Amino acid sequence: MHNADQIEKLDLYLGDEVFVEKGGEIIPKIVGVNTDSRQSTAQKVVFIEHCPECGSQLHRREGEAQHYCLNDLVCPPQVKGRMEHFISRKAMNIDGLGAETIDLLYKKGLATSIADLYDLTFDQVVNLDRMADKSANNLILGIKNSKQIPFERVLFALGIRFVGETVAKKLANALKNIDAIANATYDELIAVDEIGEKIAIAVQQFFQNPRALQTIDRLKAAGIQFEVEEVALDSNELEGKTFVVSGVFSKFSRDEIKELIEKNGGKNVGSISAKTSYVLAGENMGPAKLEKASSLGIPIISEDDFLAMISTN
Repeated sequence: MHNADQIEKLDLYLGDEVFVEKGGEIIPKIVGVNTDSRQSTAQKVVFIEHCPECGSQLHRREGEAQHYCLNDLVCPPQVKGRMEHFISRKAMNIDGLGAETIDLLYKKGLATSIADLYDLTFDQVVNLDRMADKSANNLILGIKNSKQIPFERVLFALGIRFVGETVAKKLANALKNIDAIANATYDELIAVDEIGEKIAIAVQQFFQNPRALQTIDRLKAAGIQFEVEEVALDSNELEGKTFVVSGVFSKFSRDEIKELIEKNGGKNVGSISAKTSYVLAGENMGPAKLEKASSLGIPIISEDDFLAMISTN
């Protein structure tokens, strides 16, 4: 019922009784209306025009079903959602900070943007509900330690639309620092591997927002990493080779395996294609990936096979 087209298609009125079934045996969806039970005085459902949280005009992007509140850097649930994304394990990985604490910090006016997290003091957080000395110390330490998080994860943590982990790493490695990305032309952005029109436009729109630029300036002042730290390769053993990593491994975590690939000159990709050199398979590899690799004739190697490839290092 967040979809205006669906509401119109069903011709819904307030108070209607509806028929619901599980789509794909999982997700409930409305498939019909019991018009016989409709009250004669019922009013037609009119899709909202303003955000129920901040009152901003809602917008619907061309070709999409959803309506969006574009006030994403100010609208309360979006601000808190951004902070939850920012602190998550694959982003800034801030220990001691979760959704409930973010909600408390927001309500008390202590953190209304991701940059505010770096201004927090022990005395401020120790007085929060369910926060003792040890947990307050852990939170402040977690925030301090996040300043060492590498640039590609910081870029992912910013929450730019369509910029996931892989895209963030591609942009960081290609353009090297946040200023170069912020000032990049459309042509410079789409020249980066796997960056298309949709992502390029989203990146440019993000950096045209004065609030986003203000937040980045504050994060810079706090000591966040905003440029790629050049790391010498261990070897060029895997140069020109691309890997898809799937499953669970016994000697290394998946992230450690990916790091080893890059440190030895190889490249990680997210999906299997005819250009993939190897699929590095651990336990519980997805059957769909296994089937696709087999159908394309992509070599499937084990963790030990991979380690033998880089054994000289």
